[in-house]
Amino acid sequence: MIFDTRACELGEGPLWHPLREELFWFDILNRTLHSQKQSWSFSGYVSAAGWISRDELLLASETGLIRFDLVTGTEKAVAEAGTAATRSNDGRADRQGGFWFGTMGKKAEKGVGAIWRWYCGELRRLYEGVTIPNAICFTPDGSAAHFGDTVLGRVMKVALDAQGWPKGEPEAWLDLARAGLNPDGAVIDAEGRFWNAQWGAGRVACYGPDGVFLHAVETPGAPHSSCPAFGGPGLTTLYVTTALEHMDAEARARHPASGQLFAFPGTAMGLPEPQVIL
Repeated sequence: MIFDTRACELGEGPLWHPLREELFWFDILNRTLHSQKQSWSFSGYVSAAGWISRDELLLASETGLIRFDLVTGTEKAVAEAGTAATRSNDGRADRQGGFWFGTMGKKAEKGVGAIWRWYCGELRRLYEGVTIPNAICFTPDGSAAHFGDTVLGRVMKVALDAQGWPKGEPEAWLDLARAGLNPDGAVIDAEGRFWNAQWGAGRVACYGPDGVFLHAVETPGAPHSSCPAFGGPGLTTLYVTTALEHMDAEARARHPASGQLFAFPGTAMGLPEPQVIL
């Protein structure tokens, strides 16, 4: 079902705020943060968020991380990441209170992006040579992280230490390239299942903790599904952002729900998004 009809050029980064009991999401290319109640415009691209407090979010922006006050609309720079030629893309808080996010070329130039992590005042660039960073999410116990590069069609998994920093080398966990699928944003539910939006396929696919495909939820009329999140009462609603990007007028007419926000109640039970520790 359609939850919100405000069409996004590039919908991304849905976040259910556990204190406000409210959904937030982004339209990256229109430099906008939406909520169920209002919208905020920014001078640069914004793409993903974690919650700091009831009234403050940590936003992945065009230039790095910013602290954003939902009441006053004021911004404060936290850390710089990337270059003038890059912007942020996917991102999510980890179980230890850190925040992972990806950067990429503004025209998706090959290999100019990276995966980053902020934790307790420290920003580290974890992995380089990424083209379109996506699928950042974490196992329920916080012992491992997933991330991927959409153009490679592959999702990685890496073990984490007690503070949430990677230990050892990432390993390929899910290879979707052979099936011609493009892994976009992802989230893990309370049972450890991996829910992955697949760009161009109009669906969010669910995989077991072992990477075995279980089933999929379709986003009818919107082929470019981009990122899922769980929220609503009991965290049992699956929210899915979609996009209009790369669709000409004919394609937009054929897929009238593109760019809108979907909601699927009773899909599965999610996990509360952790509070980001600055």
